[in-house]
Amino acid sequence: MTQPGVRIETMHGLLAPETAAAVRSLAATAAAADGVAPLSEQPLLRLDGATAADVVHVLALDDGVVGYAQLDLGAPADASGELVVTPPARRRGIGTALLARLDALAVDPPRRLAVWAHGDLPAARALAARAGLTVVRELWQMRLDLSGRQAGSPEPTASTLPAGVHVRAFMPGQDEDAWLRLNARAFAHHPEQGRMTRADLDAREREPWFDPAGLLLAERDGQLLAAVWTKVHPSDGATEAVGELYVVGVDPDAQGLGLGTALTALALDHLTGSGLRTAILYTEADNAPAVRTYTRAGFERSAVDVMFGSGSALSGTASSPTSGTIGR
Repeated sequence: MTQPGVRIETMHGLLAPETAAAVRSLAATAAAADGVAPLSEQPLLRLDGATAADVVHVLALDDGVVGYAQLDLGAPADASGELVVTPPARRRGIGTALLARLDALAVDPPRRLAVWAHGDLPAARALAARAGLTVVRELWQMRLDLSGRQAGSPEPTASTLPAGVHVRAFMPGQDEDAWLRLNARAFAHHPEQGRMTRADLDAREREPWFDPAGLLLAERDGQLLAAVWTKVHPSDGATEAVGELYVVGVDPDAQGLGLGTALTALALDHLTGSGLRTAILYTEADNAPAVRTYTRAGFERSAVDVMFGSGSALSGTASSPTSGTIGR
């Protein structure tokens, strides 16, 4: 039970700008204290963006927003959530109250509830254990030191790509539909990435980090076969800028051609040429082919996000090394 004065409120749709700003501030405070961001990119975009359909916001209010949870009801049988409590208000039962509200919201219609805990922190493990939840998924962050790498030529050589395949940069206003079709096919069985909509893509194109030169498309005869999307996390003054292999996707009909490996190399060249010294990516821990591919490329596991639930994992995971990198 939360302490007197703390109330739990449920909201649907877009949050008011001041409320969204308060949640972002809360998340930043928690990230500074814990060393890991408590909310991933998609929940932050859904606070007050056009991608907020099928989302429920749960706020713990005292003197301002002291806790926040978000529930994604977009999948027909699953409900996934994320939550955060500001450090000064912890150990007051707020996390338990937020989790209980998420559980209640997933009842009608009945859905499997699972909650992400970024960084796999001991406090999150304890909260999950009290609620009777166990780990049902793991998302690995893998890291590569780029400092000794020399960027290759901006144009791939014929030996690195299948015959007839060429690579070019994404063109905003032209390539969105083709990329969305590719993404849906490459991640057809992935519970989050495969559901990306045009509104989700448009929201990312409006983000300050978006750079079309860092989204590379591999085509043959005008057909999009594969893509790699990079993202740069700028320095915050305390940590250096980091490049991310944000999404690597290959059409199922084009798998086995080596496109994932070739595009990964080009993406790392792009990040190295941008002056970055570190690259990261996220991949499902049980996607053994992807883990092997990135391990061979020099990546090492550097952090773990875990999903807690009461049963089996949410429907599907990425299943191939060329469609195994997803933005968090």
